[in-house]
Amino acid sequence: MSSREVARSLTLQALGDGQRLDLIVAAAADLSRTQAATLIATGMVLVESKPQKAGYRPTVSQQITVTIPAPRGVEVIGEVLPLTIVFEDEHLLVVDKAAGMVVHPAPGNWSGTLVHALVGRGGDLSSEAGDERAGIVHRLDKETSGLLIVAKTDRAHRLLSAALAARRVSRRYAALTWGHLREDRRTIEGNIGRDPNNRHRMALVPAGKPARTDIDRLARFDGGDLLRCRLHTGRTHQIRVHLASTGHPVIGDDTYGGGGGRRVTGLPPGRHALHAAALRLQHPITAEWLAFRAGLPADLEVALRAIAGSHQPPADVNLLDHYGFYAFDDDDQRAPASQPGTD
Repeated sequence: MSSREVARSLTLQALGDGQRLDLIVAAAADLSRTQAATLIATGMVLVESKPQKAGYRPTVSQQITVTIPAPRGVEVIGEVLPLTIVFEDEHLLVVDKAAGMVVHPAPGNWSGTLVHALVGRGGDLSSEAGDERAGIVHRLDKETSGLLIVAKTDRAHRLLSAALAARRVSRRYAALTWGHLREDRRTIEGNIGRDPNNRHRMALVPAGKPARTDIDRLARFDGGDLLRCRLHTGRTHQIRVHLASTGHPVIGDDTYGGGGGRRVTGLPPGRHALHAAALRLQHPITAEWLAFRAGLPADLEVALRAIAGSHQPPADVNLLDHYGFYAFDDDDQRAPASQPGTD
């Protein structure tokens, strides 16, 4: 664990709207309701300097103090797990992550993660994010496959993180969605934060962080669309939330309304049809421009052909090449943005 991870404290005022204490704490501290209830039960939440129960409903302007302990370090023991390495030098590597692999250890996933696999193969990894996230510069969701950057030195990590924050790293995803967008090209902008009604989901919320996704339709099939999605920001579940906001969620995405149809698509439980297929960045040390591609994995090829219906692509072709996925301009600046929920 990084030595920079310390306990934090929050002080807030109750609004007097009759909301339960555990819900107030969960929303303010970006925690699940269970995590908030645990803090309350262990005396880490005080109302006017006194402990209360999770169901307590503070009155207007009562002061609530929340102390969140520093996370405990977890020893990461390397594991021998299959990894597809697309590129590697002494500064960084690029992985084509398989669907189903969690990127770093977290509650419920203390083994079998990408970090465990990276430690297991040996070699240097940056320590900027701590042992539990060794080398991890950015993340992909568990069931999202595709390209991911790993830093091997602290300097490379800092420079790559700065490049991501400055939007100098180009990331494009292939997505299969149910139904059909109205336009072939659009930009979706909408602030993303925790869903106030479900802490395990993200949602478009006014107080969320700004997020922008460019969308290009590459093919219109009987059952849905093949899209190329370009991230301008890197919010949690960004593409999935933005597409769901249009009424056309990612196929197989049980969290945001795209689940079902697995008999048709052949997708295994939990798998959603989202793949990080193109990555372009400037090497943090040499300044050389690097570009990487990752074709659709077999399960998404099966799903695409199932959704294509009467519009079947030729056999034995690279499907992303066939639909022109890699024919794009990195300097694409489109405007104005389409607002979510207009389809």
